[in-house]
Amino acid sequence: MGKRPLSAEEAALWARVIASVRPMRLPAPPKPTAPPKAPVAPAPEPPAPVKKVRGRVPAPLPRPVKPAAPRPLTANTLDGSWDRDLSRGRTVPDSSIDLHGHTLSSAYVRLDAALDFAIQSGQRVLLVITGKPPRAESERPHARGAIRAAIGDWLAGSRHGTHIAAVRPAHPRHGGTGALYIILRRSTEHRNR
Repeated sequence: MGKRPLSAEEAALWARVIASVRPMRLPAPPKPTAPPKAPVAPAPEPPAPVKKVRGRVPAPLPRPVKPAAPRPLTANTLDGSWDRDLSRGRTVPDSSIDLHGHTLSSAYVRLDAALDFAIQSGQRVLLVITGKPPRAESERPHARGAIRAAIGDWLAGSRHGTHIAAVRPAHPRHGGTGALYIILRRSTEHRNR
């Protein structure tokens, strides 16, 4: 479609509009500044000179202690009788928590609260019902088994990790592959009772 020429009135109006327009003044772009310098750590102080005493050898400086590597929760931290009783279904859980129907975040909060209660009350075995893991032949991605898949990481990074002696699969009478036993260490507070 071609442009039509402006009429005399339109041309006069357009000329007045153009005459009234003033160019915008844009602010000058900010000058680039040098990135802030990282704070310089002060040089470590040299160790205090060891006083030399005649006839004596100064005691060696203590070696720095490396923190222990986190132990996997399925490690063999239980004696044989525990594992035997768990595998035969002889151990009765002190309490249980069912995480079915929860989102990952609400399941984590419930598990943390259950662990806190179990530890505070001196319980030894907490049964956690997570739901069965997805079948091998199920189509991926599948929503089933998300809590079961995450629970190991949750427990390993839990604030209660030092209180957990082991995690074992549950006996079929307690849920089988859809549940876990969390075996808690006996606290010193509850040992003396």
